[in-house]
Amino acid sequence: MADVLLYEKQGQIVHITLNRPEKRNAIDPEMMVKLGQAWIDFEKDDGLRVAIVTGAGDKSFCAGADLARLIPLMTGARQPEDEWDNRLRSEPNLARAALLRDFPLYKPVISAINGYCLAAGTELVQGTDIRIASENATIGLTEVKRGIAPAGGGIARMPRQVPFAKAMEILLVGDAIPAEEARLIGLVNYVVPQSELMAKAEEFAAKIAENGPLAVRKIKEAVIRGLGLPMEDAYKIEGQSVAQVMASEDAREGPLAFMEGRPPNFKGR
Repeated sequence: MADVLLYEKQGQIVHITLNRPEKRNAIDPEMMVKLGQAWIDFEKDDGLRVAIVTGAGDKSFCAGADLARLIPLMTGARQPEDEWDNRLRSEPNLARAALLRDFPLYKPVISAINGYCLAAGTELVQGTDIRIASENATIGLTEVKRGIAPAGGGIARMPRQVPFAKAMEILLVGDAIPAEEARLIGLVNYVVPQSELMAKAEEFAAKIAENGPLAVRKIKEAVIRGLGLPMEDAYKIEGQSVAQVMASEDAREGPLAFMEGRPPNFKGR
């Protein structure tokens, strides 16, 4: 049987693929554990600069949590039955990492969204930085239709990422919206034909991977830590991040390479 999660390192870029296309890439306990492990490895691997996350097949990015396996385990309607169930129960940090919720990750993540992107799938996308959707994508937090609530950061993130009234519609009504509407409200960056989806994501990943990795990480860190804070506090965080970047070897290498007319040799320090 194929692995439920593909984790493929290609130079400085890692591709993470949810791989249950026959189940619309719904997240079961095994996928949740392996997705959490993947993000933890990405965060720790100094050779990796950017991640692209997508779903296998042409019909779904991720239809959310597996309603037969994951949700009953979380509600207590089903007792642990195998190693994946037991790991989720004993290592809650894996579930948080899996959906990039309450997990400090300051390397950039790009999502390539094809087809259905619902519930936990949308929450995963909300934890990413640049979001490319195919024209056939539909996006939404549909948990309320099943009598449950978004548990992967959707409630906290949605009002911060789109206008309040639209956030409340998405959360309370539970209907999915088409990709173009998601773009218009700022939930995704671009909508492209499905045949161009991965190429667009890889284009952004390649550009980011060429930039100074320390600068990239510290910029993202300053943005994430400063969100919602008074400007005075956000400026302090910005100043700390900038000071670390400007004291680095990369900050000297970048301008020097420009003056010498050559590509910079960034080392991330």
